[in-house]
Amino acid sequence: MATGSRNPPLLDIRDLNISYWTRAGEIPAVIDFSLSVERGESVGLVGESGCGKSTVALAIMQYMGTNGSIKSGSINFKGTDLRSLDRDALRNLRGSEIAMIYQEPFAALNPALTIGSQLKDIPIFHEGVSEREALDRAAVILADCHLPDPERVLASFPHQLSGGQQQRAVIAMALLSNPSLLLLDEPTTALDVTVEAGIVDLVRDIGKKYGAAQIYISHNLGLILEVCDRVAVMYSGEVVEEGTIDELFHHPRHPYTHGLFGCIPLPATDKNSAPLRPIRGQLPLPHERPEGCNFGPRCEHFTAGRCDQGVIPIEPVVADNGSGHRVRCGRFRDIDHGARVAQVADANPIRLGDTVLEVDAMQKYYEVEDRSLMAWIRGGRVRHVKANESLDFDARRAETVAIVGESGCGKSTFAKVLMGLEVATDGEVRHEGTDIGSIPVRERGPQRIRSLQMVFQNPFDTLNPSHTIGWQIGRVIKRFGVEKDRRKVRERVLRLLDTVKLPRDFYLRRPRQLSGGQKQRIGIARAFAGNPSLVIADEPVSSLDVSVAAAVTELLMEIQRENKTTLLFISHDLSVVRYLSDRIVVMYLGQIMERGTTQQVFDPPYHPYTEALLSAIPIADPDVTKRDILLSGNLPSALDPPVGCPFSTRCPRHLGAICDESRPPLQQDGEGHVIACHIPVDELRAVEPVIQMRKPEPVPAGAG
Repeated sequence: MATGSRNPPLLDIRDLNISYWTRAGEIPAVIDFSLSVERGESVGLVGESGCGKSTVALAIMQYMGTNGSIKSGSINFKGTDLRSLDRDALRNLRGSEIAMIYQEPFAALNPALTIGSQLKDIPIFHEGVSEREALDRAAVILADCHLPDPERVLASFPHQLSGGQQQRAVIAMALLSNPSLLLLDEPTTALDVTVEAGIVDLVRDIGKKYGAAQIYISHNLGLILEVCDRVAVMYSGEVVEEGTIDELFHHPRHPYTHGLFGCIPLPATDKNSAPLRPIRGQLPLPHERPEGCNFGPRCEHFTAGRCDQGVIPIEPVVADNGSGHRVRCGRFRDIDHGARVAQVADANPIRLGDTVLEVDAMQKYYEVEDRSLMAWIRGGRVRHVKANESLDFDARRAETVAIVGESGCGKSTFAKVLMGLEVATDGEVRHEGTDIGSIPVRERGPQRIRSLQMVFQNPFDTLNPSHTIGWQIGRVIKRFGVEKDRRKVRERVLRLLDTVKLPRDFYLRRPRQLSGGQKQRIGIARAFAGNPSLVIADEPVSSLDVSVAAAVTELLMEIQRENKTTLLFISHDLSVVRYLSDRIVVMYLGQIMERGTTQQVFDPPYHPYTEALLSAIPIADPDVTKRDILLSGNLPSALDPPVGCPFSTRCPRHLGAICDESRPPLQQDGEGHVIACHIPVDELRAVEPVIQMRKPEPVPAGAG
């Protein structure tokens, strides 16, 4: 809780306890929660899914539903307890004084109404202005939210906007009545990293321009570092640590906060010499919290008889200094916070084998019938969507090759061709010497299908809810002829559960009984059940909490080492890519802009698009500096791509007509490093690095 302010805080939450009532009884969701937010301040709420972050936001909005309620405590907004307001007063408050920006923009917008129709209603309802004035104000707000051509956006339906444009429209909707408090619940989770960077920059600018206080809910500590002044770390319904960004990022005091930082792939981490340190165990269910410290069963510093007794209070790190740095830990003064927690054994680099995958001038076009008048005049009714254009790269046994780029760049299309769900238009895709690019999956034999497997992005949709986990993994083993005997199949399934570090009794569980991280582990077990030579991982950790994502990432690395499997990792998260990949392929609008080893891609010379991707990475380390490079405009249509360089319409280093009219040459910079750009390599080599480290500040004396 911030201290030292002369004026009362804008929002003051004291001793808040929130419960939900179900058939099983009371479920305590939030316990003893206190937080104050000053006018114009930005405060972050971080923690794993289920820790109570969104519940706090819903309590502030008084959206508790029919089975949720505030048991005790107060939520004072501008001196008024929100619990005392009737329905009409709350309706007037929401949207005008307090506004919320949700995680999924397409769920917050009505698909049947234009953006203008949805925006104008807010000032009309709250302020009684005319429709013309409401639309004029909406156009101004859309321009402030960096949406080009606001009049066109106002006339558009949600489906006619990209995800980033939809999110900007939702932010504009929240700002229309100039609220005093903005609640942002994971507003960038579903967006590309470049769009995310633009939204983060927008949120930061909006806070300054409109003076609105912000509560930013996220599990991404890198985003919190960039947009917030203070941060509160939640665990199992409680705030376990709170402080300024500088205090919490430089001198964390709670073991859980240390654990979160150990799960993040920072520039200093390395899969071989400095691997991630996943937090052991799982978040306890709200009705099964342990005695004493909720984090005790997962804590490396747990002491029986001390950490498992009574209620653990939250107390200041340094008494009477007014910093507001507080921690809920009975042992934080005894812990050596500078020591490395939960040592993980270093791993030797994997020795790479023969080439497993060769992609040679591969193209994938889709035919689209053009019914427009101009197409009829030209006499050409068929046009082509160039999803993949002349892809060239390879992958060796036990190697991890990452394919990165924004949505629509062709990553998933290539994966579909590789898996046989689509066939290539031209070129070759050779797997273990056989061209499979033109062979659909129905014509591939069991051995070929067995040797090419996939781990999908969404673990919730990849498991059959009607069957047990054991049956679903066992079916793969029997289908591919790995084992036929029922007892041997069962034993192999149990060994796979051991491999993905899940209890053997999960054999009889169904998907609804598993968490998201556990389902993703089952997806990995199923993918490796047939001993594949190549596994495609399509955004396998993007929907997971940082702690779960770290565990799944380490699991993939461990299984790869044991099986010498080639891993094709598809992602837009360059932090994870830098950590686990050996080589990187950067794609834009169906074409490869740059490819090389991880070190080559992350150091100059960069392709300008790679440079922008690196700048967009949210890095949870205050000792890292980045150059800001925000891309303007949207990804061009694959139906009508630029004639010259595909990146020419958005490139911050655009040279002129040569970029617009001529395809860029493939320039070599060292063995295997290729950049498709008109700018000479010597000039690109002279570019300042995007990401740089600075020396960390010394720990102040007496900091605990």
